[in-house]
Amino acid sequence: MTDAIATVLQLEERRLRALVERDMTAADEIHAADYELINPGGIVRSRSAYLEDVASKRLDYVVFEPVTPIAVRGSADLIVLRYVARIAVADEVEFRAWHTDHYEKRDEQWVAVWSQATRIRD
Repeated sequence: MTDAIATVLQLEERRLRALVERDMTAADEIHAADYELINPGGIVRSRSAYLEDVASKRLDYVVFEPVTPIAVRGSADLIVLRYVARIAVADEVEFRAWHTDHYEKRDEQWVAVWSQATRIRD
């Protein structure tokens, strides 16, 4: 495993933990200014809208964790992660989703730039 992949895997773990714990300092550092999420409902959320929802508890993650091994593809400045996540939000039922995250190396730092979650229908 390359150092870059190990770094990004650690960042992804830190990112998920920050979202569940509402550690907005960590979340701000990990998500690029132009970050976008396509949520399980197919709605595009900007970084500011997404992180504001987390900070205000409009999106209150109780659990957000990989339940499958994380598949990794990458190059010198781009690493893509894909896995099935278990997600539980305070006012909803727990569900599983395919989750894909794109990390880019910018100014010698890895940051999340795109995420997409696709709910798995059981």
